[in-house]
Order: sequence, then C-alpha cells, then structure tokens
Amino acid sequence: MYRFQVIAHTQPGYSIGIVGSTPELGGWDFNKAVRLSTNKNSYPLWWADINIPSSSDSHNYEAVEYKYLLIRPDGWVEWEGWGTNRWIPIECKYQDSTIIVDDGSYGHIQPCPYGYFKEYMPKIPLPQGEKSLKIVVIGSSVALGCSAWLLKGWAGHLEEVLNQKYGHQIINVSELGANVSTTIDRFPLVVAPQQPDMVIISLSLGNEGLAYCPHHQRKAVQRRFESGLQQLIKMTKELGSIPILGGLYPHGDYKYEHNLLLKDTHNRMVNWDVPMLDWLGALDDGMGKWKPGISFDFAHPNSFGHKLMYEAINLNLFDIDKDKLQKEKELLTKKQEIPIYRDNWGFHLFTCKEEKTLRIINTSKNTYTIAPYWQEVQTAIQSQARLMSGIYIAKNPSSGMLPSFAVKEDGTIETTVDIPPNTDIEYRPTFHLFAPKVSQMLFYDGNLGLLKESDTALRIVNESNNEYNIHPMWKEVRKALQEMPSGVYEDPLNPDTPFTTMMISKDGLESRVKMQPKSSVLFQYKCKLSEISRVAILPLGDRCAARMLLYKMQYDGPAFPFDLTRTTNLGDVADIIANNFTDMWNPHLLHYNAEEKRIYHRKWSGLSFAHEVEDDEDPVHNMFPIYERMRTRYTARSQRFLYTLKHCDEVLFIRTGGTNRGYLLDLVNKLEVKCQGKPFRILLISLQSSDEFADIPHVIHYNLEFNPDKMYADLGHWMYCTEIMRGMLESLGVSSKNLFWCPPNPPKEDLKEKETA
Repeated sequence: MYRFQVIAHTQPGYSIGIVGSTPELGGWDFNKAVRLSTNKNSYPLWWADINIPSSSDSHNYEAVEYKYLLIRPDGWVEWEGWGTNRWIPIECKYQDSTIIVDDGSYGHIQPCPYGYFKEYMPKIPLPQGEKSLKIVVIGSSVALGCSAWLLKGWAGHLEEVLNQKYGHQIINVSELGANVSTTIDRFPLVVAPQQPDMVIISLSLGNEGLAYCPHHQRKAVQRRFESGLQQLIKMTKELGSIPILGGLYPHGDYKYEHNLLLKDTHNRMVNWDVPMLDWLGALDDGMGKWKPGISFDFAHPNSFGHKLMYEAINLNLFDIDKDKLQKEKELLTKKQEIPIYRDNWGFHLFTCKEEKTLRIINTSKNTYTIAPYWQEVQTAIQSQARLMSGIYIAKNPSSGMLPSFAVKEDGTIETTVDIPPNTDIEYRPTFHLFAPKVSQMLFYDGNLGLLKESDTALRIVNESNNEYNIHPMWKEVRKALQEMPSGVYEDPLNPDTPFTTMMISKDGLESRVKMQPKSSVLFQYKCKLSEISRVAILPLGDRCAARMLLYKMQYDGPAFPFDLTRTTNLGDVADIIANNFTDMWNPHLLHYNAEEKRIYHRKWSGLSFAHEVEDDEDPVHNMFPIYERMRTRYTARSQRFLYTLKHCDEVLFIRTGGTNRGYLLDLVNKLEVKCQGKPFRILLISLQSSDEFADIPHVIHYNLEFNPDKMYADLGHWMYCTEIMRGMLESLGVSSKNLFWCPPNPPKEDLKEKETA
C-alpha cells in the first residue's frame, strides 16, 4: 500500500487527483484519475491510499510514474506540468506495509522520490564479524536519512557497505532537528551506553539557525556550533572512542555571508586533527546552496544527494582492526602531559595535546618573557603543543599575572607573556568556553564575546587586534547583559585599573568597560548596585568645553541639553532647569541669525545653538526640518537629564565660563529643589577669583579657563586640559568605578513617573 500525499493550496470546489502509468492510477487516463482527500484539520495536505501490487496481470513493475491533477468544479483538468513525471520504485518485499510517499508541494516535481513507512519497521540487525567495529552515528535529520527513499540516506548506504566489507555494525541515534546543544544533552544517554568503537558526529549550521538569525548573531551561531563540535569530540574521546566528524553541507536559503561562514567553519574543521567526511565539494554549488537536482528542500538532500554524500566518504577510515583500535583508544583516554621545552635554570613548558593546554613552570628567581622573538620556545610550542588559534586563559591566575595570551593560526604565541619567579600555571583555550552547557554566550560579533560562566561570573573575550570600548550606547551589548543578575562586577586581578568595573541593572549595562586587544578578563560579582554611591556628571554650559573634556576621558555618554549649546547667562540655565526644559526648543521662541549661522532664543537671550543646521539645509527659507530635529533631539536630552537626577546617588554639575555670585546662589537654590535632598556639588571653572564665590554651599570653584576653540586648534592643549579635569574629578572621588551612566533611551515608565511628580 502506498499513501500518496502532496501539499496543494486550492480554491473552494477544486480538488486534487493523481493519474499514472499503472491501472491502479488510471493508466494515464485523466478520466480515471484517483481523487485525493483532505479535511479542515489537514488542509492543505491532500492524500490517497492506493494499493499497487508488484505484478498486475502480465505486467511487472519496477517503478511507477505519475502526475497530480488540479480538478475544477466543472470537471476541467489542469495537469501538474509537462515533461518530467514523478516516480516511485515498487517495493516487492514490503507489500504488507504502508509507505507514505511525500511529494512535497504541488507543481514542484522532485527528481527522485521521498517515502517512509507509516508504521515503525523494526530494523533487522546485520551480521557481525569477530573483529567488527561498533560505530554510532549521532546527528540530525540528514544523518537519519530524511528525504531519501525509505530513509536510506548516506548513513544507510555506509552501513550496508561497511557490513559487507568489514562486518562493522552501525547504530544510528540521530534525532530530527538536533543541534549541538541538544546533542550534547543526549550524548551520555544514547551514545555512552553503546560503548562504541567509533562515533560519527554529523550536525549542521542550518539547525543552529544560521540562515534566519539576525545579521549580528551569525558569528555567535558559528562560534557556538564549532565549540559544540569540539565539546562532542572531547566527550567521544573520554569514552575511549574514535571521533569522526560529518562534514558541512549546503542550505537552500544561504546568502553571501552565510556562504563565507560555511566555508570558514569547513576550513577550520579540516584542520582539527579529527577525521572528517568531506561532503561540501560534492554538494555545494560554490555559493553555499545545493547543486541542481540533489536536494528535496532547502535543508535536506534527496536520494541523489545522499548517494553523493556516501560516495564522498573515504572508506579507508573504517579499515582498522581491533588491536590497532585498542591502542588508539588507550591513547585517547590518557591525558598525558608531555614536556616540550626546558632550560638549565628552572624554566619548563608542558602540554597536554588532548586538552590543547600549555603549562608553564618557572622555579628560577628571574622573570621569563615569552615573546614572538623567542624563536626556540616558539618553535617548540608550534611543533609539539599544537595549540588552537585564539585566546588562552590562565587557570587560577594570581594578581599581577597576565590572565590570557593569544595564539596565531600557525600555533605560535603572538602576545607577550611575563612569567614571574616561582610560578606554576596552566593556560587553556577559551574556545571551549563558547560551547553549549559550558557557558552561556550572551553576545559574539566575531571579535568580542560575552560569556556568562555563572550568575556571579562574566567573561569577556576580545579576539581582535584593537582595544574595545564596551558601553551602554552599544544597544546589542546592553541588551545582552540583561541576562546577568543586577550588580557591580569587577576584575579581581586588576581592581584599581580604570574601566574594569562593570555595572549591570535590569536594563543591562550601565557603565563603560575597556578590553585590551587579544585578551580575556573574568569579571566577578562584587556587590549590589545599591551598595555603592554612583555619581552622575551633568554639564551646565557655558560652551561645549566640559563635553569635550569628558569625551577625551571617555566619561561621556549620550548628550545632555547643555552639552552642545552656548549659555552665556547662568541665570538662564537655572531657569531652564527649574522649568524642566519647557520651551527650550520651542520654535516660536527661536530665530536664525544668518550672519552668525546660529539659532538664538528669544526668552533666554543667553541661549543659542550652533550645531543644529545641516550643510544641505536652507534655514533662511525653511526652518521646519531643523525645528523637528531639535524637538526630537532635545526632548531625548532633557529626558536623560531628568532620569539621571532621579536615579543617580550623587550629582556633580560642571559649569565652565564666568558668572556672578547672585546667579550662582539662584542656581544653588533651584538645584536644591530639583535634587530633592540628593547630594550634589557644582564644579565652577572660570577665570575669576574664588573669593567671589566663597561660602556658597555645594560650590567648588577653580580659577581656570577651558577654551574649546583652543582645544580644537591644538590637540596637545586639549589633552593637557583633560588631565587637569581628570585631577579635579579624582580629588572629588569621581572615577570610572562609581560613575553613573545614563542609558541612551531611559525606560519610559520612569520618565512618566518623573513627569507626574
């Protein structure tokens, strides 16, 4: 019995029929076509059960050809297509079973059939020889044989030939939809009990979601897949079994970048010192897609494709006797640490090839430096250690030691590593940390990786040649760190180094962190956010000097209202803040001065804007787009200002430029109301005597000038002023360890609450 089924979207009253080369299928007479059925629960799937015997009268059938028909309500028939027919082989030995013939979609005629048994068919064990091997295949639907006739895919062909040639037994424990994560979970349950001699691991980038994930997640998918395969290789070796990798294969929905990642991963797998079944060359059209005629759908090869996969397998991989296998298995289970270099003064290098580790011992009284120019050591590491390319991290490093180093593609160390006296330390590749179940990959863009090792530990890996600034304005990173518990995290090995304190709230990252090139840092949970007093820096004009200096210190975040304006009158600033910035960007109160190319304010005459008009705009005749942009821009900046006042623990207001005592007293009074008891200070920097502002509460005055014009003209002067500002902030106890960073887009519920208050 054959159940023919096809997916067809039809109009009301239309139906689907089937007609073919046997009497049971109407003998190609459309008037005798067999009508298919559907129902509301199954539509658009149509089906018909048809009994086609292996012999009919005097005819013997090896194969049956057929087509589907679209039958209109008036009886008019439309053939599925001219030319190629569908076909199935006649299975003489399965006459008592029902074979479901899955024909995919109406109008899309497959070059070869796909069918499987309706009911489970127990597998008849193949005979085994005395020296035969037990081989387990673990993978996904392609490894199961999906989309091949009667599920005889590449593994089925391989099983048949290996049994005939060597007497080997193949046990297939693959699973539909499997990826590296689910396979790692299943491995101890379905592979380990079999005690196999060999394990073929056959998974794909497709099941990791590569074809459909957002662009910024593709590198993460690739890294998770590769690391997961390495984890499965390790698990296989720990069983004493020989691992064999099933190679990669194409996908019908891969585009240009997918193809680059596919080839990149393929090339790495080839160099993993693990035998690989290389399928890509036989299946790939050069662009990451299937060659014509060898796929059933975007994700699966058809019977032809499976046959090509089998034919690409080097059968010599399985030509191994029990005695040789036993020796290899003994080597797999022994994690031997072997010496690769030593001198006469107590410096030793050891490696464990199975774990790809490097152990360094220095019993001398001197510091050793492993550098690219130490050729003797580099040659020993390259030829004997066979380290993986990427970042290596120290196991239990002590303070002052380099916690990581980088390895090049050729296996040599590319960064400088200082090894102090009386050191015994082991370095391991971070590659394995990216594997599922080892850590949770929160973010990876091909250079920067954020890995959650536990609720109290976050590892950051920078694989690039450049320093990375990780900050709240990086939307994907800020969002990814919402997975970490809120709190303060710091680098315990370098707690006093600037930008090594990470503050995370329920909304994600709230501080800036710096990562050196080719490095890895483990940030440990230190305390709750509420246990530290976070200081917000809010510039109050009079020009953009404060913003420029904070930028060079890398203390700048998203802009606030006074950052890029000119406010020559401190009384205007106090009034604007007291009125929650209402009317600051009101177009009815603004006018453009064409000669000065500035926008002036009619209500607050000391307020003007010089950075709002774009080069291609005509402010003399049309200010509308400029006013609209200012509305959006300054609404956001004012919201950040008010959000910061509410959520920080202390405020440091910075004002550059001259003023008088009366205006400053007025500002202090209005800020006391605005801050509602929250501690605040005003750092006033102007070329005036500090005596003029003596005894005004909250005010610290410096008789200095920070002129933005001079800083723009002379970078050296800009950096000189920056160091002066840094010293001022340090004297006030403000640093990257307690700086409050306002998010670019403050949560709306907080803003509404503030406006209501």
